[in-house]
Amino acid sequence: MRRRRQEEHENHERWLVSYADFITLLFAFFVVMYSISSLNEGKYKILSETLTGIFNEPSRSTKPIPVGDQVPRSATPAIEQNNPATGTSSDPSGENALEQIADSMQAAFGDLIGSDQMTIRGTETWLEVELNSNLLFPSGDAIPSDSAFNLIAKVAKILAPYRNPVQVEGFTDNLPIHTAQYPTNWELSAARSASIVRLLIGDGVAPERLAVVGYGSYQPVASNATPEGRARNRRVVLLISRHVDIRRGSSGFQNTSSVESGTQRAPASVK
Repeated sequence: MRRRRQEEHENHERWLVSYADFITLLFAFFVVMYSISSLNEGKYKILSETLTGIFNEPSRSTKPIPVGDQVPRSATPAIEQNNPATGTSSDPSGENALEQIADSMQAAFGDLIGSDQMTIRGTETWLEVELNSNLLFPSGDAIPSDSAFNLIAKVAKILAPYRNPVQVEGFTDNLPIHTAQYPTNWELSAARSASIVRLLIGDGVAPERLAVVGYGSYQPVASNATPEGRARNRRVVLLISRHVDIRRGSSGFQNTSSVESGTQRAPASVK
């Protein structure tokens, strides 16, 4: 009996079990912290705006955001004045407003224009700001990427002082898509346009100026036979009108609150 007691000794390595458990828990903790810090900013902002709208709807409806009224009259060159003789609006400075917007866009996005990721075209009545979809969305999705927020915020800062209508148009390539959320490219293109409109509104552009249009894959600007051509066809275009009263006029925007097949516009000249 005495010999057996002498052979028994205390195990000094039992602490390794607790130490291993501690290291495992610590590793799991940092994995969770990393996953939280790597949330997609686009999905988080959309979720935040949705929840805010649900819980604050009464206050939002009684206290609308005063977007246009905060800008001095002298700082809004595109505001049209009513013509008492005809009852319509005439804006002799509207063309200059488009030129000012175009100049501001070129100054703010010279690097993107130089790399052909953004294109600015203009006529006497329209200004087109074309953005490559790779700047704004992941493939096959309409939730803005993280980089899209800063980009659209800069665009909205340029557009906000004016009252010119802005038609946001979505285009895709001809590769078919068939998901529960986007059964066809029509839905995808319209959803992308709507996402950009929401960002513009959130960054100060008056919602009554905006329209959402989805063209799907039916207005290509390049051949869909090559990856380069399909990349050019995946785009979002901001079509800015010279006429402030275009919704009341006989020409201009159609009633396009969701998806519009649309007609071909005349080729725009580059300014």
